[in-house]
Amino acid sequence: MRIVVRDFELVVDTAAVLPGRGAWLHPQIQCYQLAVKRRAFGRALRTDGKLDTAALENSVRENRLNG
Repeated sequence: MRIVVRDFELVVDTAAVLPGRGAWLHPQIQCYQLAVKRRAFGRALRTDGKLDTAALENSVRENRLNG
């Protein structure tokens, strides 16, 4: 799944058309947790500051339940 930053919030770009730098993430909770632990989103998306990951975590967990 493609991830982009919108106002310091990580959002899923399902159609892969949102502007800006994107990062790719496997839709598994283990990959999400490792990326958060390593602070990979900030580096990959070249942003400074604290990023809100709540919506992304919900999307990954929802994907796990639906998949």
